[in-house]
Amino acid sequence: MANVRLGAGESFESLLRRFNRQVQESRVLAEVRHRRYYIKPSVERNRKEAARKRKSSKPVTSRPVR
Repeated sequence: MANVRLGAGESFESLLRRFNRQVQESRVLAEVRHRRYYIKPSVERNRKEAARKRKSSKPVTSRPVR
């Protein structure tokens, strides 16, 4: 959990920037988005497999016609 304390003479804007930076570094929001909906293990496996296939497939280059 991100925790920030207001320093002496620090503005609210800088405090908010520090808090947002800590939240981004701790990946809290990414985890919340990931857990927003339940994904069945079989569906998650299928998605990962499809992504792996997309990533590993090389683009087909066409040869010039002579």
